Amino acid sequence: MLDRIFKLKEHDTNTRTEIIAGVTTFLTMAYIIFVNPTILGTTGMDKNAVFVATCLAAATGSLIMAFVANWPIGMAPGMGLNAFFAFTVVGAMGYTWQQALGAVFISGCIFIVLTITGARSWLIAGVPKSLRCAIGAGIGLFLAIIALGNAGIVVANPATKVGLGNLHSPQALMAIFGFFLIAILDALRVRGAILIGIIAVTVLSMVLGYNQFTGIFSMPPSLEPTFLKLDITSALSGGLVQVILVFVLVEVFDATGTLMGVARRAGLLEGDRYKGLGRALFGDSIAIFFGSLLGTSSTTAYIESASGVQAGGRTGLTALVIALLFLAALFLSPLAGSVPAYATAPALLYVAGLMLHELLEVEWGDITEATPAALAVLAMPFTYSIANGLAFGFITYAVLKLFTGRAKEVHPAAWTIAVLFLIRYAFFAGE
Repeated sequence: MLDRIFKLKEHDTNTRTEIIAGVTTFLTMAYIIFVNPTILGTTGMDKNAVFVATCLAAATGSLIMAFVANWPIGMAPGMGLNAFFAFTVVGAMGYTWQQALGAVFISGCIFIVLTITGARSWLIAGVPKSLRCAIGAGIGLFLAIIALGNAGIVVANPATKVGLGNLHSPQALMAIFGFFLIAILDALRVRGAILIGIIAVTVLSMVLGYNQFTGIFSMPPSLEPTFLKLDITSALSGGLVQVILVFVLVEVFDATGTLMGVARRAGLLEGDRYKGLGRALFGDSIAIFFGSLLGTSSTTAYIESASGVQAGGRTGLTALVIALLFLAALFLSPLAGSVPAYATAPALLYVAGLMLHELLEVEWGDITEATPAALAVLAMPFTYSIANGLAFGFITYAVLKLFTGRAKEVHPAAWTIAVLFLIRYAFFAGE
């Protein structure tokens, strides 16, 4: 039956290999069930409900990827997008988490339309490679400053804006230990290195008396505090238009790049075409829609899926195993609720460092490409906003190309995005 559903023989794989691949991918991305509640919990959302929403969104997205696309891709709420949701939209801009969920819902609907109509491909083709790379690296720096703040290593300083915190504090020392543990384990190719680091710091904090042990297993908490609590009407207000635009752009580039990169490693190419890419993109869009209803930030494809592909995963059976393991994780809510912010900080910082690899792809020899990319990367952490980084990058790109006589190089999609951001700053600067 599994061979008939997932075409195992056609993809030169078997059930045992796919199961191992699914377990491998789950271990490398399971840290999200601890990190996501910590991040979204800062908005006032119920952390236990977010934990359940995270597991269910990951399971739903992975099931869609398994049966709609038959791809070995794990899905879960995306890193970076959850930080934008919590620290920019709610924390800095002052919207409620219900309004932010409404913006995620609307972005998911737009995402579905873009995918069905083919406009998603037009949008991707219109954004220069340097800016696409800058988006990933900038989000990495944004995650880094959040992580260092959660660990108490970077603190506010009235004279220098930011400064070094107390490195002798138990929280900072445990975060530093967690970071080195994750980096060493990952360098040694230990599966689940990030997850091990989070759990190790959590256990250490309990042993030293800085955190309380509340158990490991229990029945899943209630989803009611976040389920269907999105405020769609308020999300359609003028100030949130920019937020929706950022959600859509980051979702488009992040998910598409991940899907194509992992598919390439899995050998899902027919010449220059990706087998089932359209279905995979559609599945990715649907996952965002359902995630917002459950009560979590945008769900996306995880680059950690490459670890499962490396272990031999080639079909949707790998994604099915990932989904089942996320459902099983629902019974770990006491452990998830015991994880302090300084235990997830090392994971955030390590992921942030990996994301900076994208800078290698920037065309540094071309000023009209390099300057917008650099500005986008720098603006995200320094203005504490992914939205501002995107805006600065696109506007600078359009201006430099226009006034250096290279306007023809700018795709209509890039012009459109730049103009939308320019209108935002011209008429809605206070929102």
